[in-house]
Amino acid sequence: MKYAVVKIKGQQYRVSEGDEILVDKLGTDKLDVRILLVVDEKGVKIGKPEVKDAKVKIKIISEEEKGKKLYVQTFKAKSRYRRKIGFRPVYSRLLIEKIS
Repeated sequence: MKYAVVKIKGQQYRVSEGDEILVDKLGTDKLDVRILLVVDEKGVKIGKPEVKDAKVKIKIISEEEKGKKLYVQTFKAKSRYRRKIGFRPVYSRLLIEKIS
């Protein structure tokens, strides 16, 4: 089993070949992927802070995709103030093609 831990837009994801992941919307940003750890048949490679000779090939499937609706509720005690708002986060869907 081969997998890697990558850092995309400040968040870490455990990925293996053929996985589809949702990341925060890329927009006009360049896809900056940092490989922190690689596990394969040969062993474990841990980066300090990144693994130098490792590469992950990523294909962008969709630039913009809406997630499930999330609700945020706030209230203030003893003043009868209650508020409920909802929003749908926007993601980009990525396909992990190859880890080497």
